[in-house]
Amino acid sequence: MSFNFEEIDWASLLTSGGIILAKLLGILIAFLIIKAIGGRIISRTFDKIVKRDDISLGRAKTLESLSQNLFSYVLIFIFVVMVFEVFNYDATALLAGAGVIGLAIGFGAQGLVSDVVTGFFLLLEKQIDVDDYVTLAGFSGIVESVGLRTTQIRGFDGTLHYVPNRQISSLSNHSRGNMRALVDIGISYDDDIDKAITVLQAACDEIAAQDESIKEGPNVIGVQSLGASDVVIRIIAKTDNMAQWAVERKLRKAMKEALDNNGIEIPFPHQVFIEKKE
Repeated sequence: MSFNFEEIDWASLLTSGGIILAKLLGILIAFLIIKAIGGRIISRTFDKIVKRDDISLGRAKTLESLSQNLFSYVLIFIFVVMVFEVFNYDATALLAGAGVIGLAIGFGAQGLVSDVVTGFFLLLEKQIDVDDYVTLAGFSGIVESVGLRTTQIRGFDGTLHYVPNRQISSLSNHSRGNMRALVDIGISYDDDIDKAITVLQAACDEIAAQDESIKEGPNVIGVQSLGASDVVIRIIAKTDNMAQWAVERKLRKAMKEALDNNGIEIPFPHQVFIEKKE
């Protein structure tokens, strides 16, 4: 059997190839345009929802991120089906084959299914939102993204942690309600405790008048413990979310200055040198 190149209709072949290439290019351009327009529509929709105060900003960011991901997945699936149809592959057979393959690998994808189910309930029950300060799966930080498969946590050292949702067996959300600022400060056993409490409370009242992030207190609770060389006095305040550390720093500075101005000693370790003479 011989093959004759002269029998090939090159003009028809080139024309057919050009049509296929044009169709693929058209599908790609349409995909990019629709993706860009759809992304803008989703962003503007959630911006309007936030402006109406229907949901919180963090909740809006969470749902917007999830909506963008789902929209992208749907577009990619449609794009693949259309590409197969350009090459005259039956899309119905493709979907049926995908279903069989999905069933075959489903037994090995139990972890993925667990991630999706857990992520769904995290979003449904509003346990966490973007920008929340949380502790989960051994990591503490700020939530950057909540998806159906993973949750991204930005640690305070800048590390971005990708946590599979199935590993979230317990979760602590530190961004719901007011937070507590707590400061313990020690004074010498030789100093008057009542005087120290009065001085510290005056400093607390001055800080409260200056800082709007303080919602309650600060209040001097009293003697917390008796240490080896000091009497520990505890101060507690309620603050806005994520403001507790700044308030604690202000309180420590103000208390140190107030105690120094009133001659009250803050004990610190001393070293005693004893010289033995013959």
